[in-house]
Amino acid sequence: MSVSQRADSVTQPAPASWTPYLQDLKDVLVQKVLPPLLILALLGGIWEILCSSPGAALPPPSQVLRDTWDLIINPFYDYGGNDKGMGWQILASLERVAYGYSLAVIAGISLGVLVGQSTWALRGLDPVFQVLRTVPPLAWLPISLAGFQDSTPSAIFVIFITAIWPIIINTSVGVRNIPEDYRNVARVLRLNGYEYFIRIMLPAAAPYIFSGLRIGVGLSWLAIVAAEMLIGGVGIGFFIWDAWNASMISDIILALIYVGIVGFILDRMVAYVGNRVTRGTSKG
Repeated sequence: MSVSQRADSVTQPAPASWTPYLQDLKDVLVQKVLPPLLILALLGGIWEILCSSPGAALPPPSQVLRDTWDLIINPFYDYGGNDKGMGWQILASLERVAYGYSLAVIAGISLGVLVGQSTWALRGLDPVFQVLRTVPPLAWLPISLAGFQDSTPSAIFVIFITAIWPIIINTSVGVRNIPEDYRNVARVLRLNGYEYFIRIMLPAAAPYIFSGLRIGVGLSWLAIVAAEMLIGGVGIGFFIWDAWNASMISDIILALIYVGIVGFILDRMVAYVGNRVTRGTSKG
């Protein structure tokens, strides 16, 4: 093949079968990726300008990157005790969140269905729920420490008690708002309790349930970071508090960035599952 032929082959347009995919990729980049990147670049530039002066209380992004480079490139080091990399700290926090949030999902959906289905349960339990849900998450920590006598189950309980309320409330609202036509269909088909729960109740209330699950997972992540500052041990919350005691502001900023990214990923994961499950159902 001559040089001119090779040049012509390089400049040929992509096959027609690839054109729609390339166009879709371009649309995604322009509409969903580019805007947040531009905003982040703008905010980073403002942060750099404001914090670059000699008397600034906080370090600029360039200094944060220099100070925390070892933590970024080696997130899974383990020197024993609590001296672990950021990856291990986040995984320890996620493990506690997984236990507490899973318990909150099971108990929250069950109680939400009960309150949504039964008028007596609504009258008896709803005032209790409304009072308990206003208690700040960290206010539960001393009680849980006194009851469990251990930091790990205490942190899991704080996550559980924080995440359960939006799940209960949204589930009960979803159950109470099931259209009467759906209930009539269940009567006509003579569905038993289990069949009604699986075929009618869950699909109809799913959009409400997943709204509560998304709120709950966000509150779970908030609660564990705050609780770990007090209980100590391995975890991203204690890492932030330990960095503060050592006056390592750059480490705190990096940890906060990671906390935000992990929280965003958790929310997107629950939202993705919710979109898959509720596809074809009407949203309340």
